[in-house]
Amino acid sequence: MTKFILTIGCIVFPSTLLAEVIDIQVANNQVSIQSISNNVDYTETGYGRLGTTIGTLDTESGRVPGFSLAVSRMTDYWIENGYFEAEYDYANGRTKYIGSYQGGVYGDVVTTSGAVLSNYGIRYGKGFVINNVLMLTPYAELGHHKWDRGVNYGEIYDHDYYGIGGLLQYSPISPLVLTLNVLYGNTSASKIEVISGGGSNGFSAGLGNSRLFKYGLAADYELDKNIYGKVGIEVTNFKYGISAVYPIGGGWVAWEPDSSTRNTTIKFGIGRAF
Repeated sequence: MTKFILTIGCIVFPSTLLAEVIDIQVANNQVSIQSISNNVDYTETGYGRLGTTIGTLDTESGRVPGFSLAVSRMTDYWIENGYFEAEYDYANGRTKYIGSYQGGVYGDVVTTSGAVLSNYGIRYGKGFVINNVLMLTPYAELGHHKWDRGVNYGEIYDHDYYGIGGLLQYSPISPLVLTLNVLYGNTSASKIEVISGGGSNGFSAGLGNSRLFKYGLAADYELDKNIYGKVGIEVTNFKYGISAVYPIGGGWVAWEPDSSTRNTTIKFGIGRAF
């Protein structure tokens, strides 16, 4: 009877499809390139200086295309299942802008504006084998975000960030690895540079920092020996606080109001294990 059960098991689940934790470890040793579509969802809102209620001042939304480059490594060199990853992404396109003229109301102006976004991050952690198909990898991450916003004569936002997170990876069958990623952290050194033009002076200002939350799902499927097809989605949420007031000429002053950002990035491409 035992031999019969084993025979049936081998027929239903061929040896090439039986998942093992080694499939996760191999998938974590990759170099990859992916096409990305970054959906921007940005809103300026809140209260202005001197108690003035602003409400929604302007918004930016839309998909910005680009690419992502990444390398990851899981080895026992320093610690067992030590995990390292570095990633850079870049997107360039246009978003839909809804705003107002000076003294007007939100919705008076509807147009498009240029958008260039770039991010880089590095993380290090340790993988813990839960069973033969499941691995949990807590990690620490540092990174940077920059947005060259094409409104008016140009505004450049950027910040650093740091946080802790974890990967929960599952391999249901041998060619496939599914990854859930969650990161909780803070922005730091947030700032804006407003470009001068049209008779108004620009200014450079610090912005308030905030919590940062990132989460995503990804899949790696081995198409051929050491060649993986990759697909994923990742959502990042953070805020910028109001800046100080700066004179911009002609007796006018300006400041950057509160804002919230939600970037959703869809990725697909290929990777090579090593």
